[in-house]
This record gives sequence, C-alpha cells and structure tokens, in this order.
Amino acid sequence: MNAPASEASTSAWSVLRHPGFRWFFFAQIFSVTGSAMQLAAVNWDVWRITHNELALGVVGLVRIVPIIVLSLLGGVVADAIDRRRLQLATQTLMLIFAGLLAFVTITGNESLALIYILTAAISGMAAFDQPARNAMIPNLVEPHEISHAARLNVVMYTVTSVLGPVITGFILAKMGSGAAYLFNALSFLPVVIVLIGLKRVLMSAPVGVKREISLNAMFEGLRFVRSSPLLWSTMLVDFFATLLASATVLLPVYATDVLKVGAIGYGALNAAPAIGATIGAIVMAQYGGRIQKQGVVMLWAVAWFGVATIVFGYSTVLWLSLLALAGTGFTDSISAGIRSPLRQVLTPDHLRGRMLSVNMMFFMGGPQLGEFEAGVMARAFGPVVSVVTGGIATVLCVAWIAYSFPTLTRYRTGMELAEADAPEGVPVSS
Repeated sequence: MNAPASEASTSAWSVLRHPGFRWFFFAQIFSVTGSAMQLAAVNWDVWRITHNELALGVVGLVRIVPIIVLSLLGGVVADAIDRRRLQLATQTLMLIFAGLLAFVTITGNESLALIYILTAAISGMAAFDQPARNAMIPNLVEPHEISHAARLNVVMYTVTSVLGPVITGFILAKMGSGAAYLFNALSFLPVVIVLIGLKRVLMSAPVGVKREISLNAMFEGLRFVRSSPLLWSTMLVDFFATLLASATVLLPVYATDVLKVGAIGYGALNAAPAIGATIGAIVMAQYGGRIQKQGVVMLWAVAWFGVATIVFGYSTVLWLSLLALAGTGFTDSISAGIRSPLRQVLTPDHLRGRMLSVNMMFFMGGPQLGEFEAGVMARAFGPVVSVVTGGIATVLCVAWIAYSFPTLTRYRTGMELAEADAPEGVPVSS
C-alpha cells in the first residue's frame, strides 16, 4: 500500500493540474469561507442577544446533535448512491437554510430560537454533505495522489478559516450579521455549478456505486474504524484535544470583557488561529511527505496545541493572545496534515464515506461538545479557568494516547500501512 517513491518528493500542489479537482477545490473556498463567516456571526449574535456564556455553549450543542444523530446514516448514503448528486441536494438545502437566516436577521425578526433551529438544520445537512464531499476527492485525482489531495484540502479549510473571520469582523462592524449570513447563502452557488459539470471529469467510476442502506452497512463502517489502531488513535486524539481545549466559543467573551477590543478585535482573534493554521497547512502541503516519524510529530503537535491554549487562557495582552491563538492553529494544522492523508490512504473506496462519517463525529463532535463544555465551565468558574484547564487536560490526554497506542508512536513515512496498522501487541519489525 505504499505510494510511489516519487510522491514524497512532489509537492501537493501538483494535484491542481486535474481540472475536476481544481474547480472543485476553488469552488469550496467560497463555500467554506461562507460557512466560517456564519460560524463567527452566529457566536457573535448569540453573545450580543444574551450576554450569557451558557447560551454560547448551547450553539455548539445544536451544531453537534444533528451530526451525532445523522452522520453515520450520511456515511452509509454517501457509499450507497452517487456522491455528486447527494452533494447537489445538500448544498441546495444549506443555501436555503442560510438564506432564511439572512432574511430573518436583515428584517429584524431574528431570535435565539431561530438561530438555534437554522444552525441545527444546516448541521443536519452537513452530516450528509461532508462524507460525500471528502469521499469524492480521491475520485478526482490519481490513486497515488490521494494523500496530496488530502493535504491540499487541509490548506483549503485553513485558508477559508482565515478569510471568514476577518471578513466577518468588518461586516459585523459595518453592515451587521445579516450580511454575513447572506454571503454564506450565496457561497453555495459556485459548488452547485461545479458539481453539475463534474460528471464528465471524474477520474474513476465508483463514485457511490449502488450499495445497501442498512444498519449492517452502518456498523460495518464503525467496525472498520475500530479495528484499525492507526485510524482509531488519530480520531481519539483529535476528539479529546478539541473537546478539552475548545477556546473558540469564548472569543466573544475575551474580545468584550477580557481584552476589550470590540468587533474588529473579535475578527482578529478569530483569524489568528486560522492564520497559524494556514502557515502550517502550506508547510505540510510542501514538505509533509518528507516527515519520517509522522506519529510522533502528530502527538507533539497536539501537545503544543494544549500549551498554546494555556498561554491564551492566561493572556490579558492582545498581541500575546493573537500569538498563542496562531500557535494553536499552526500545531493543529501540522497534526491535520498527517492524520487526514493517513485516513484517506488507509480506507478502501467502498468504505470511505462511512469512515469519514465516523471521523466527522470525532472532528466535529470534539469542538462542538467542547464549546458546550467551555460555556458551562466559563459560566461556573470564569473564562480563564475554562480555557487553562482545557489546555492542561489536552497535554495529559496526549500522554495517555502515546502510552496506550504504540502503533501510532512508531508509525513513520515509508512503513507498509498493513504492517503499521497491525493490532496492538503484535510486534512490528523495524
């Protein structure tokens, strides 16, 4: 299962030569930027309406409950039907829901209940859209380029995470949150247009070959992930780190009450981790294939993510807060640049949607449940205690994962995946 030797020396940017991947990649930049804008605007609106940390935490809860309920089904559907057509449906519905949120906000009819309901509706559609979207990417490139495409996908998500909050900060200050919601609604259009034209450029046929939609198919995906120590350990460390060190939801509190920097400062705080993540993603896209001890590097990156979170929690100076948040983004991006390609390469196409749906529960469940946990902790003990204790717990979690999963710590570039992913306790030759 090793990639060709030339892959490690080739930049991930090379996959942009494929027209299908290239157009899909750039269309997603618009769409995910809009989603990042809505995420920041929703948090700001909830804080403005309630000035209640617990209400902010509930935002994370209404985002993750539909994911938990529907993502496994979404993965089964993504493996059973045409992934392109499934995304056409989900992207259109998300456009409608975002448009409704924009309408009620611009017309002055917004309410906490409507924000929660429409946010949950969009998350419900994402439970079907994201497994199909990410599972289709390997069908747009050559088989030996899957890890490159996955790394470039990390770049796309991190760049849009920079653009979204920065744009949102200015829009909130000048035009209000309704404009941010409207941009998000319109941002789905490029993806819909590209999806309509993708049918003729897909590089491999089995894009959602018809398979059964059943409980057995759903649990097959769970069994596959659980039987792979590499997949399981990377998902666990991802989940617990984002669960324990989720400071993002408290940024409105830090912007208004701790650092006192207002809406534009809030945009800068939101953008800081994404700027760090962009730098990390670009580094990984260019040099990620050359990292030898990838498992060890990933664990160290997550540990430093926890340390940077602690620094941010204690900081009362804007420049230090921005630097610490950029550090969280940089280290998270280094980790993502290792774990995301690994998951794609480890998974056969007929299980890819289901693997990604399980992964979605972890990588989205951690941050969203973490937002709720952070809101509860901040309400009870204050924002500083909430953030700092989360960072400390993250470092301890990394130590536990490293001890419990030696398969991850010994994984390195060039190792046969079948050998590296052997069950725990089975000797692996060096």
